[in-house]
Amino acid sequence: MSDIAAELTPREITQRLDEYIVGQQKAKRAVAVALRNRWRRRQLGVDLAQDVYPKNILMMGPTGVGKTEIARRLASLARAPFIKVEATKYSEVGYHGRDVESMVRDLVDAAVQLVRTEKIKDVAQKAAAAAEARIFRSLADAEGLADYQDNAHGVIEGGLWRPRPGLTGLPATPTDLAEREQARERLRLDLREGKLEQRTIDIEVRDSKTPTLSVMGPQGNETMGIDTQALQELWGRAPGNKTKLRKLTIAEARDILQDEEADKLLDQDAICQEALDRAQNDGIIFVDEIDKIVSSGGSDGPDVSREGVQRDLLSVVEGCAVYTRYGHVRSDHMLFLAAGAFHFHKPSELIPELQGRFPVRVALTSLTEADFVRILTEPKNALTRQYVALFRTENVELSFTADGVQKLAAIAFKANKTTQDIGARRLMTILEKCLEDLSFEASERRGQKIVVDGKLVEQRLGDAGDDADLIPYRL
Repeated sequence: MSDIAAELTPREITQRLDEYIVGQQKAKRAVAVALRNRWRRRQLGVDLAQDVYPKNILMMGPTGVGKTEIARRLASLARAPFIKVEATKYSEVGYHGRDVESMVRDLVDAAVQLVRTEKIKDVAQKAAAAAEARIFRSLADAEGLADYQDNAHGVIEGGLWRPRPGLTGLPATPTDLAEREQARERLRLDLREGKLEQRTIDIEVRDSKTPTLSVMGPQGNETMGIDTQALQELWGRAPGNKTKLRKLTIAEARDILQDEEADKLLDQDAICQEALDRAQNDGIIFVDEIDKIVSSGGSDGPDVSREGVQRDLLSVVEGCAVYTRYGHVRSDHMLFLAAGAFHFHKPSELIPELQGRFPVRVALTSLTEADFVRILTEPKNALTRQYVALFRTENVELSFTADGVQKLAAIAFKANKTTQDIGARRLMTILEKCLEDLSFEASERRGQKIVVDGKLVEQRLGDAGDDADLIPYRL
């Protein structure tokens, strides 16, 4: 867990979530306590900490009320490995579909990428300096200013040594040496100041398109115990073993070479070890649409394996060892957040053992008209702010009045009540329909000011905001 998350109390965590999510205080409190318990567990002795298991959370509520956003923002706040999976894509072992244990492998992959990104920041300066040195050598070669101390000052062809292109021979006098060094320093200074970023150079980079080995298995090569990357390295086919000459601008080459140099500076074994630890102790898996794996009671048909998925999911949530390409990882202390609308089924219809593994249950409420007003104005990423920023790129000043926002919220709330309740996602539909013509004409209205007030909203949408062509479909 990051130091930032460790310093936050449950109240402070809830306040951070309030910046992006309106309402749903019960759900926010539950996840805030779960996150703080991660820190509390790490303060315990090793023996006791092993027996303190996370209290997994089941969130119930209609679509679009913030279930997924709460989980995503929580993981971002904790800087913890996080994945969101759909329960419907898994199937019981023996049927066509992904193995439930693959969610743990995906989490470990996310953890490795997270740790690697953090470590790259630590070596960014060294990697940038090394990348610039490689670019400078390539430039110096092209200018005929290569340092003869470099190993790359010449090439061997047919058993004979010859200077690299642009090199005619060693400097003959001290004056020549001084002039050469001055020219190199001018070139180095221009490169450092960014004056040559659009210049094209030929530079050797790692070949990332080396053909990869693929082993097809019923549940993927990892479940077969096959590490294809290790096999490729053994046979000398790993991408890192081959290079190729590419013609790139210095700006493009700088990004590519910085990644390569950062890889050389990183301890891959240490990254994998830390990633496994963080996945096991800080990982968060959000299982969405869990209500869709509740069996309807039939013995055949498309839901034949749904109860089997619950049994397979039970073993992962309860705690088991899963094989990944980085080693075995246990899921005992991973935090599982499950969510579902439960329109047609009840949580009590899940198998009892799985119910018991989600002891904390939270009901998220449907959004009111007042909630829609707050969603449009309060969050840092509010839709109105997004549209204002988008129109500003066209040099058009867009603004929303209080009565305009109120009218949009009223139309969205009414649409949810009369058709299907899709929560805050209805605001996207309403706003896009309201601003569709203005967005189309924005590039032709540079320098203008557009005010979205109640009159404009009613003119564009009417009282219900229905598209006459869509009414038969009741979207």
